[in-house]
Amino acid sequence: MRRRLAALLMVPALALTATACGGDDDKKSEAEKTGSSSSPKAPEAPKPVDSAAPMPKVGGAEGKKATIDVPKGDPSGKFVVHTLTKGDGAEVKKGDLVSMNYTGKLWKGGKDLGSSYDQGGAQLVTAGSDAAIAAFSKALVGQKEGSRVLVVAPPSAAWGDQGNPQAGVSGTDTLVFALDVGKITPKMAKGTQADIPSDLPQIKADKEEPATISIPKNDPPKKLVDKVLIEGKGAEIKSGQRVTMQYSGAAWKINEGKPKAALFDSSWKTGQPFTTAIGQGQVIEGWDKGIVGKHVGDRVLLVIPPDQAYGKENKGKELPADSTLVFVVDILSAA
Repeated sequence: MRRRLAALLMVPALALTATACGGDDDKKSEAEKTGSSSSPKAPEAPKPVDSAAPMPKVGGAEGKKATIDVPKGDPSGKFVVHTLTKGDGAEVKKGDLVSMNYTGKLWKGGKDLGSSYDQGGAQLVTAGSDAAIAAFSKALVGQKEGSRVLVVAPPSAAWGDQGNPQAGVSGTDTLVFALDVGKITPKMAKGTQADIPSDLPQIKADKEEPATISIPKNDPPKKLVDKVLIEGKGAEIKSGQRVTMQYSGAAWKINEGKPKAALFDSSWKTGQPFTTAIGQGQVIEGWDKGIVGKHVGDRVLLVIPPDQAYGKENKGKELPADSTLVFVVDILSAA
């Protein structure tokens, strides 16, 4: 069984997305290998309430891993989002991309679900998006940057009836989280895009939507191209970091000479950017080589020859065998 994309959009213990299933590491899906993102939607969550007895207690210094005490007795079954301390930053609106740290427990038995503070650092979540579980995405809407929030999430506000077997969460488990709301983050690279040589694909990516890629009527380069189109001001990307990116991708030959290439995928279609470990073989070689050494905030044009992509594998009508791949990648964060 191939692992699905949601298995990559996670810190080691906990997926942020609606599904989380395991499988064979040696049989990576197209989604994993390219960064393709076709995440299913989260279950429909109930409307959150501010309080419902009994309520867990949260302790510990803000900005660090929280402590959570789960009370005796059964949970209310309600989706609770309770602001413990209100930050003084901007208010998070639906659709904002927000950094967030969490600490989590199961209600029943008090099993520790881990904390982003010791599992890779802050995550980026699109507030209100159906691509991420409601316990995170819905809980962020209306909060202010710097807030700490208690969340009690019944299955319908997490992974639904399927649970999250990788984290030991069943389809009947209620979850408890302490969320520390970070900064609202740009969804795309900002700045003036550099000119692109005429023998390389031309990129238009000035809106929060899939990029327009125009591929010239000439043969693709035989070696990897990793041209920085917008220079970010963030830290250099190092091998082993978890990097969050927006991207759009197309195959060269079948789109050659067309003013607008048919994209085989784009992170913009899901409502949630793509996150993966970079430089570790979790994505195709051209991504690992092309992204390591770049910077947070960069926009990168990747032109990846077949031997650093899929070679002779036929991945379908929009991604045939021996395809040179073209990606425009905006690097949003790294941890």
